[in-house]
Amino acid sequence: MINKLKLIKSAINAQKKAICPYSNYNVGASLLTNNGEILIGFNIESKAYPTTLCAERVAIFSALTQGYSKFEALAVVTKDGAAPCGSCRQIIAEYAGDIPILIAKPNEDYIETNTFKLLPQPFI
Repeated sequence: MINKLKLIKSAINAQKKAICPYSNYNVGASLLTNNGEILIGFNIESKAYPTTLCAERVAIFSALTQGYSKFEALAVVTKDGAAPCGSCRQIIAEYAGDIPILIAKPNEDYIETNTFKLLPQPFI
């Protein structure tokens, strides 16, 4: 069973670590593995803006480098409740499949969707 509030709280904590001196748009993500581990990601910006990485991709890539390959859910926290960008949607679909995605603002309610609602025809 997914502890949704724990996953969101982890994403809120990750959001506080974001390195985003150019946009000042902090994003945190937390990824639940199939064995109950929670891994985090936060956006990391670069002056060469195309090299910036989103929180969702940081979390997934970090999990993959640590040997995790099966995921149960993803939480994303932004100041305004924005959904993952198109690039992140593709990576989520490709590496996590159709999992629940919790989209939240800090200290507020969340909406729950899933990968294939956000990206109905993924390139996989």
